[in-house]
Amino acid sequence: MPLLLDAIASSDRMTASLAGLPRLVPPHRSPPELELPLPAYLRSIRDNGLGGFPRRAFEELVTRRSLLGRSSLVLNDPEAIRRVLVENQANYARTTGTLRILRPILGDGLLISEGAAWRHQRRTLAPAFTPRAIDGLVPHIAAAVTGGMERIAAEAAAGPIDLFTAFHRLALEIAGRSMFSVGMDQYGAELRRFIAAYSVKIGRPHLLDIVIPPGWPVPLDWSRARFRRRWIPFLDRIIAARRASTRDEGRSGDLLDLLTAARNPDTDAPFSPSELRDQVATMILAGHETTAGTLFWAAYMLALAPELQERVAIEARGADLTDPTGCQSDGRLPLIRAVVDETLRLYPAAFVIVRRALGPDSVAGHPVRKSDIVMVSPWVLHRHRGLWSDPEAFDPGRFLPGANPPARFSYLPFGAGPRVCIGAQFALTETVLSLARLLARFRLVLEDREPILPHAVVTTQPDRLARFRLIPRVPVSP
Repeated sequence: MPLLLDAIASSDRMTASLAGLPRLVPPHRSPPELELPLPAYLRSIRDNGLGGFPRRAFEELVTRRSLLGRSSLVLNDPEAIRRVLVENQANYARTTGTLRILRPILGDGLLISEGAAWRHQRRTLAPAFTPRAIDGLVPHIAAAVTGGMERIAAEAAAGPIDLFTAFHRLALEIAGRSMFSVGMDQYGAELRRFIAAYSVKIGRPHLLDIVIPPGWPVPLDWSRARFRRRWIPFLDRIIAARRASTRDEGRSGDLLDLLTAARNPDTDAPFSPSELRDQVATMILAGHETTAGTLFWAAYMLALAPELQERVAIEARGADLTDPTGCQSDGRLPLIRAVVDETLRLYPAAFVIVRRALGPDSVAGHPVRKSDIVMVSPWVLHRHRGLWSDPEAFDPGRFLPGANPPARFSYLPFGAGPRVCIGAQFALTETVLSLARLLARFRLVLEDREPILPHAVVTTQPDRLARFRLIPRVPVSP
């Protein structure tokens, strides 16, 4: 025990440098040497979008290919990315395919709204996502993480567990408690069934989603409409139950309180019931998918790098996690935050940002015509050979205090510009706290010997479920 306490006391010195640790290059599929033929490229969009980027996309700053009579550009040039996402972002809208796929489940919430509707929502929501407001949600996050760790511990006591599914349940519990002040025991299973039913088929992009003009129905639209007719009453039922519940004395305000109290700064108008429902759907779905995936990939990386895992555990066990307010940003957990940041570099949840040009433009000297497709892919950008040193290696040292920060617009795990993810701080807070609590309590050992590869349709997920043994650590004496 004295040796452990001495190690904890010296954790700052240990996290100052990761020199000497074995270099970890996680398993991955090599990109195709050449552009895929159009049929194969369209299949990759439907089945695994990561396979559609050829090798030159990871080496050149701008690549272009023909796509159904238009040009499709992949941007890695930081100035080109700034042009599309910041300087002239009003000229670049969501694609028809994106709207067809996401609107049935997200409605017209912040993630997919456009123009004046988006500006109204963003301005109305902004006060609910300030650092101070997020700190007010931390008690809900902490309670959900505590309960989630107990469930994981109970499951792990019986043998190896499927961590990806466990993290999905944990992230959903965090989202539910933060949104409604209550756990998701009553609604979680039904919500997971909705998500699974949507993602298996009707949430996947198909050729007709891409080529048929807006306003013209495609066959899957009927299935998506049927889904939405069941989905809306389900969300309304959860919101109504939360509003009918008696507020406990001393209960911290939740995200639904913040959304209900939000007012448009121009008109002082609140969200309408349908607008509120769409924001609830967006926050729960987008938030928990991102967190679950990031936690899984971080756990996988640490299982592949046991020496690094031990340093992370020492940092976690030496920190006061009973007061998690701001723990991801106030310097208490620099190595764990660096592990999360590096995980988001190699496995960004939103692997591609796709926009359709509303009018002509020029980016980094490349002409863009009306209706051209412009892509900024964090998956490609974060592995670009001209922007990162040893880009395929997992190296949290890139993000430790004192390291040179990434070049502007070369690291975009939450997007950039006016449409940067409004919930980024919330996501980092829950991810850092969850990972710290997990590693403080367990040593992770991967049971599977076959490599786990990234697979992306909407978000970046493992290509199969993998089992881990969670070995309890000796408790730290007070």
